[in-house]
Amino acid sequence: MHPRNKHQGRYDLEMLSLANPALNAFVKPNAFNDLSIDFANPKAVKALNKAILAHDYQIAEWDIPDHFLCPPIPGRADYIHYLADLINADKSYKMTALDIGVGANAIYPLIGHREYGWDFIGADINANAIKNAQAIVDANGLKTCIQLRLQSNEHHIFKGIIQADDIFDFSMCNPPFNASLEDAQAGTQRKMNGLAKNAGKQPTKTINAKLNFGGQGAELFCEGGELGFIERMIKESALYKNQCRWFTTLVSKASNLPKIERSLKAIGAKKLKVVEMSQGQKQSRFLAWSFIT
Repeated sequence: MHPRNKHQGRYDLEMLSLANPALNAFVKPNAFNDLSIDFANPKAVKALNKAILAHDYQIAEWDIPDHFLCPPIPGRADYIHYLADLINADKSYKMTALDIGVGANAIYPLIGHREYGWDFIGADINANAIKNAQAIVDANGLKTCIQLRLQSNEHHIFKGIIQADDIFDFSMCNPPFNASLEDAQAGTQRKMNGLAKNAGKQPTKTINAKLNFGGQGAELFCEGGELGFIERMIKESALYKNQCRWFTTLVSKASNLPKIERSLKAIGAKKLKVVEMSQGQKQSRFLAWSFIT
């Protein structure tokens, strides 16, 4: 993990349970006799997230409706910290960021604002996600720092969101990784098997597996999958090349990078960086490009 990431090593579940007593109900010894939670249980992950946000980020009020994406916070924090390195974050200067796909959880704006004081505009295509994210922002007194905008056209990413007078230091995005619901469910089954193995249990086949950590359709799959979404993002980014210093997105599949990089060169990007990240055994990365020299 990034050196500034607060979530190094194992969770201190006893301490976190003090921040959110509801977490206690999910804390049990695992097969290795270590205190843990069932990471395949969305309610347990939600309780853990509430505790982390309260303890580490002073977010006293946070909740999401059932079936919305409940993200693992350490990986989300890593993206924020590596972005800070990319843009040479200086707390004396107020950065403004655009989060594409802010979701019902608003996790990137919450962490980014608490860690670096950044202002955010968060965009999403799901009206219920925006409504819930707004409730979180309002409950924590952050409405002057975090604004939310609804994307009304499912075929657009930046269009309709970036306005004529907007200037952003960077954009960020956790794109939908799958091309279909079936692909998302297959990925969920693999993830649940991995969680069972890590907990010392035998993997079991789950028919019509519920999506791990929840997730609505647009959060998990779209036409063309990850590659299709990022290609559309690249094409639209050129329309706003003077309004955003860096465009960035997570890329889950390293095999997509060569085609994405060719698309960026073809559209005239002046700078291109791939930032590698790792959380334990999980490898991840984000891609950053700019039209500004």
